[in-house]
Amino acid sequence: MVITTDFFAPLVDDPYAYGAIAAANAMSDVYAMGGEVVLALNIAAFPDDLPAETVASILRGGADKVVEAGGIVAGGHTIIDAEPKFGLSVLGLVHPRRVLTKAGARPGDVLFLTKALGTGIITTAAKQDEAAPEHLAAAIESMTRLNRHASHLAREAGARSLTDVTGYSLLGHGYEMTAAGGVALRFEASRVPLLVGALEYASRGIVTGGAERNRKYLAGKVRLATGISAAMEHVLFDPQTSGGLLFAVPRERAGEVESRFAAAGETASRVGEAAEGDGVEVVA
Repeated sequence: MVITTDFFAPLVDDPYAYGAIAAANAMSDVYAMGGEVVLALNIAAFPDDLPAETVASILRGGADKVVEAGGIVAGGHTIIDAEPKFGLSVLGLVHPRRVLTKAGARPGDVLFLTKALGTGIITTAAKQDEAAPEHLAAAIESMTRLNRHASHLAREAGARSLTDVTGYSLLGHGYEMTAAGGVALRFEASRVPLLVGALEYASRGIVTGGAERNRKYLAGKVRLATGISAAMEHVLFDPQTSGGLLFAVPRERAGEVESRFAAAGETASRVGEAAEGDGVEVVA
């Protein structure tokens, strides 16, 4: 059994999208271990004057995502709170011999990332009324897209190590893979996929507090080459909500990853490789 919990305050104004994002994010930990979602419990905190139709839309957004995942919502618990919060406690199943973990990457393995970065920056821009509608719409589409099929494809292509990229950023979750696997990871900044608008907003100083906390935590653990712009650094440290999967496969199977994902209409960008050593390095 894989059991996980995640909830947070609204990232977007649309209540249905908020519920769907929160649910997709909570279920992602199950997919990061190669499991399937079985059931979920709502975790909700709402102001007592929040309109009933708003609450219903949030819950419906979450429930629809659980149904899409093949699971059921089996209840939950709600309390009164001044700030809305919503998420799920999720139960998933995976065969004990087929669990995917952060460990397992070997020197020479190729790294793939299944979603573009920048959700934290773009939703922050939206809160400041600075985000273009099309940029926010693309971020919402990314955050509501389940990692379920990407997890299936990564396993079929021989993934040896896998994690999802969420609040600790690409570099933070990459570091977790190095610590668990006893290898170094080398990312190529030019290969990392970005949501349209993320670099623009970062260059204008629209960044997240979480990115700065990630940067401080990773001091001495991550090495960034000269030539990487300050805006790109912000994106690399940006906390993601319902981000993609980061996984390592043997080099000889990298082409298979690309063909499998392309045939399924899923994205997987080659972003780097594992190497001898420790820590995370980012080259231009």
